[in-house]
Amino acid sequence: MADVKVICITKPHPQSSHEHITHLGNPAAGWKWTREHIIQSIEARTNTFFVIDPFSGKRSDVGVVYPAGRVPYLRTHADSDWNDNLLSLNQCGL
Repeated sequence: MADVKVICITKPHPQSSHEHITHLGNPAAGWKWTREHIIQSIEARTNTFFVIDPFSGKRSDVGVVYPAGRVPYLRTHADSDWNDNLLSLNQCGL
């Protein structure tokens, strides 16, 4: 299993706070995966994903949230709390 650092995200409309992230990536490491691919990898336990908060330097792990009646989405988790560190990442390039 690889422990993979995420440094960017893609949303259809970057300024919208109500849209799901469609992709996560790390251009320096040469990858950009769809949300579905990341969820499958987490569920299969083939990879773990994390972000580093640029201000505190703390690690937050990426997890899957399963809201009732809705599509699963990705969110970060640190110190026993779900947080929005993914949304603070820069947009991935094309």
